[in-house]
Amino acid sequence: MIDLNTWNLSIPVGQPAMTISSPALAAGYQDRYFQNIRGKLFFFTPIAGSTTTANSHYPRTELRETQADGRVRNWTYPSGDHYLRTGVTVTQVPSSGRIVIGQIHAYQQLTPMMKLEYRMSPTTGIGSVVAIVRLTPAGKNLVYTIGNEIQLNQRFTYVVSLSNKGLMSIWVNKSKWSTPVGEEWSTYPLYFKAGVYAQDNHDSGGEAGAAVFDNLRVEHLPLQ
Repeated sequence: MIDLNTWNLSIPVGQPAMTISSPALAAGYQDRYFQNIRGKLFFFTPIAGSTTTANSHYPRTELRETQADGRVRNWTYPSGDHYLRTGVTVTQVPSSGRIVIGQIHAYQQLTPMMKLEYRMSPTTGIGSVVAIVRLTPAGKNLVYTIGNEIQLNQRFTYVVSLSNKGLMSIWVNKSKWSTPVGEEWSTYPLYFKAGVYAQDNHDSGGEAGAAVFDNLRVEHLPLQ
């Protein structure tokens, strides 16, 4: 069973997009965008949906870390070792072929430290998982491919880790990639996100992104 007590949820409804609180999620909230059925989380994001802010160009149905009472949770990486562990099946992508399925974001920043994106090739129909990373807060996006030959409706796992020394590691199935991030990030309040953040907003008729998470777990291991 996936514990939803420490997440809130953005859904692509309203302007700005609506946020469902942690207590509401824990009490069993469901709608056409998000369902929790027999221990699996179903995320659905129509690309015609609304966005969270004026600076966000794409819609999302996405979880964000919180405290159990619903207050947002942020952490700095020197405080411990931080993990996001998941099991995912991507079931639909928009015509761009791209959805974000996990993030390390920075509080009140426009651009995240890391986005983990599923990309389906328009020629082969086969997907890959890439990390889009800013090694410093002012740095450019760098793109690294971690997992290959992942088809729609094929389950895979990913783990995102950020150590107290600033080492970011990402596993997709058995493939691992790591890089140190800049010390400039050490004072930034960070948080994990997971779900379906569609990287498309040109709807040609009912386009959407969708995925199922059968495992979703965050760990913050304090320094000993």
